[in-house]
Amino acid sequence: MKLLDRLEKLLGRFGLPNVTVYLIAGQTVFYVLFMTGKLDRSVTWLSADLLLEGQWWRIATFLFDPPLSNPIFAFFAWYIFYLMGSALEGYWGAFRYNVFLLIGVLLTVAVSFLIPAFPVTNAFIGGSVFLAFAFLYPDFVLQLFFILPVRIKWLALLTWLYYGYLVLFGGWPTRLMVLASVGNFLLFFAGDLVWMIKSGRRQMARQAQQFARRDDEPFHRCTVCGITDRSHPRMDFRYCPECDGQYGYCQDHIRNHEHVKKK
Repeated sequence: MKLLDRLEKLLGRFGLPNVTVYLIAGQTVFYVLFMTGKLDRSVTWLSADLLLEGQWWRIATFLFDPPLSNPIFAFFAWYIFYLMGSALEGYWGAFRYNVFLLIGVLLTVAVSFLIPAFPVTNAFIGGSVFLAFAFLYPDFVLQLFFILPVRIKWLALLTWLYYGYLVLFGGWPTRLMVLASVGNFLLFFAGDLVWMIKSGRRQMARQAQQFARRDDEPFHRCTVCGITDRSHPRMDFRYCPECDGQYGYCQDHIRNHEHVKKK
């Protein structure tokens, strides 16, 4: 994203670090206030009707709308959000992570004007953080409720299927919120998705060529370091669409190698 690169050069110093911690802290405060009856949850609702009445402060407070459920589930939700949000900030840097969240917020606010009387939620913005983390770290093992180990990519697949179900069979307010929530994901990862499609085609061609290989021969081999799917059975091998020929690489070298060009 060349535009984002330019923005980071100009405004990167204004990035707010640890924004995930601030969001969780704010949600925790509102959670306690709601549970003790000191505050009505409606203060964190966001709708275009309320904004047009002059209550623009709701753009900020709706971000602090907590997961209202039993304390154990709320704590687990905050733990997941902290884990993944902090990882994204560490991967992108504070500025880019801020932009990722800001795009999700702006798209959600924009959607609220298409359904002015319907209160929108921040839940799907949190979902976009989860999907971004799963895309970058697909083999991360999450201890579901601190007990059941599950690879994050399978949970992400279920989330995409659920979102697809909501888009197909949900009401228009829900459809619009889902589309708004994945907007920031698509803007950030569109290039990677296109690259993966091209790489997948190369890998399919490679598999077709090796269909008749000997059983004891490796199926994939990294062109740089030489490891194979036999020596590293859990390694994810991909084929570079920019190299001339079927050149496979491991996760460590798929983006860190010199492209092979025909002479």
